[in-house]
Amino acid sequence: MDFRRDDESPLNPFPHYERMRASAPVFHDEVSGSWHVFRYDDVQRVLSDHGTFSSRMGGDDPSETGQLFAASLITADPPRHRQLRSLVTQAFTPKAVEALAPRISALTGKLLDAMAPKGSADLIDELAYPLPVIVIAELMGIPAEDRDRFKHWSDVIVSQTQAGARTDDHSSTNREMTEYFLALIEHRRRSPGSDLISNLLEAEIEGQKLSVPELLGFCALLLVAGNETTTNLIGNAVLCFTEAAETMERLRAQPELLPQAIEEVLRYRSPVQSMYRVTAAETVLGGCQVPAGAPLVAWIGSANRDERQFQHPEQFDMDRTPNRHLAFGHGIHFCLGAPLARLEARTALQGILQRLPGLALAPGAHLERMDSTIVYGVKELPVTWQA
Repeated sequence: MDFRRDDESPLNPFPHYERMRASAPVFHDEVSGSWHVFRYDDVQRVLSDHGTFSSRMGGDDPSETGQLFAASLITADPPRHRQLRSLVTQAFTPKAVEALAPRISALTGKLLDAMAPKGSADLIDELAYPLPVIVIAELMGIPAEDRDRFKHWSDVIVSQTQAGARTDDHSSTNREMTEYFLALIEHRRRSPGSDLISNLLEAEIEGQKLSVPELLGFCALLLVAGNETTTNLIGNAVLCFTEAAETMERLRAQPELLPQAIEEVLRYRSPVQSMYRVTAAETVLGGCQVPAGAPLVAWIGSANRDERQFQHPEQFDMDRTPNRHLAFGHGIHFCLGAPLARLEARTALQGILQRLPGLALAPGAHLERMDSTIVYGVKELPVTWQA
């Protein structure tokens, strides 16, 4: 679905969302058969009413990624969802995440040590990408030499969410990932460690171990959710801050305001723009009769700019309160990794503000959006500062 005007770009889908909220807040795309939902109240309902809007991936999954995610947390409905979620909740409690703070701080310092003397860099390549990849890889027990491959797979997976995007690269990535994780699971089965995969192998639900597809689903989900969201949150935040010099100066003077600034970044440039659901039963949504079994896209990026929910939604306002954005979803599928993403972003942005004075977009920088309709962020973010 793409009915943008000539003056819009993939980096600026917001005028398109605004038109859809006004003229077709629940829109049926007859070509693909999908329904698209744009207003805050409707999006919130789709994300939270799991009885009507199922998370299962069926035959209408747009890519072969469904094989990897078929038995994962993100595609499960209750009661299985509750059982699966309870197994990994412990790894992402605020207390468990806070225990990672010294390691995240040390990694950020090391990455900035390499960057700071240079005076210019691609912020994505040198900080926003490596930090979350290293953190999630360490949590999962992935060897350091496999991290780049890990990141490549993750990028290919999110690009598969483009309508009709099924290339040889996607198929081979799914095969590679499946083979890699199957070998890793087998290795951990023989010699367990203190990592998340070893813990999941030990875990039981009502006396039953997780199935191999369920373990694969966890691996694939942790891989993508563990790095794409945070990489783009950090990049999108720097983009927001460099657009308004006074925001940057204020945050340097009052670093305690950083958490609320991050919440506004999550609303204003949501790293996840949309989520898929399937109607479990016929329902009425926004005055439209939606049949059972209909694929549906809830546009989080549009909901977070809805003028019915937020005053002056087109303005970046770090003093915005309340700020009930839906960037991490809503209801039972609320993002499990939200505390980790917030901690990583806060640590990275604190370091950037302290150590890269005069930070600005590089003159003539050409920003290009990642190849994905779900994930929102830039491929590269060239910046300069006073070395």
